[in-house]
Amino acid sequence: MLSTIREQWFSNIRGDVLAGIVVALALIPEAIAFSIIAGVDPKVGLYASFCIAVVIAFVGGRPGMISGAII
Repeated sequence: MLSTIREQWFSNIRGDVLAGIVVALALIPEAIAFSIIAGVDPKVGLYASFCIAVVIAFVGGRPGMISGAII
């Protein structure tokens, strides 16, 4: 069982890290823009985006799912 988990989680570490960086860089301006539109401090949008990213990292999701800013 441990080897199966290791194969699934670490089979494409380079691609996963690159995808995470790209999504994070795309999410920063989106979170700031939505928070400005909502009339709140841009830090609120960044904190909310970080929190939802952590939650989705732990509970999982679909390969094509991208979570946007939640304000």
